[in-house]
Amino acid sequence: MVGKPLITSFMSGLPPHIAQVICGHKNIGTTIGYKAVYPAEAIEAHRAFIARRRATRPSEEYRTPTDEEWDAFLAHFEKRKVSVGTCARAFASPCVHEHACVRCSLLRPDPAQRGRLEEIRANLHDRIAEAEREGWLGEIEGLKVSLAGTEDKLAQIQAALRRQGEAVQLGLPAFPDIVPSSAAPDR
Repeated sequence: MVGKPLITSFMSGLPPHIAQVICGHKNIGTTIGYKAVYPAEAIEAHRAFIARRRATRPSEEYRTPTDEEWDAFLAHFEKRKVSVGTCARAFASPCVHEHACVRCSLLRPDPAQRGRLEEIRANLHDRIAEAEREGWLGEIEGLKVSLAGTEDKLAQIQAALRRQGEAVQLGLPAFPDIVPSSAAPDR
């Protein structure tokens, strides 16, 4: 989302920091550079966005949470930390994959855990070989699903590392028609 759709989104109240994530910009300045968003305009657009959002939601959602609710909210983020990464499931949602994280598409693998995932992959190959020797057909099927999930997590890590190495510097935009050159004579 760049150019006119981005500007339209700003004017509709989309907060610049959300547009930054949508566009994939590392710096909010890059996002804001697509349109000169002045502080008053940005604040007013964001207030309008929040007002529209609150108008569609029940008012009881806009109350101060109890201590127990706040503790449950914070505990959710502690539960998202797993051995090979972070679980991206939504707050207050159960794990539908029965905590078989390596199989789950919501697991965001930590590149630092690549070695652990490689160990898991090797172990799964050994377990599949054992299951084939013993004739445990149901076990083979489940282990192959886990192996495919592990391979996917390793591919995600590889892709993330490759993207980090391929960063493109766009530079600063030049506005020669707006800002006069310092070498130009004053008139």
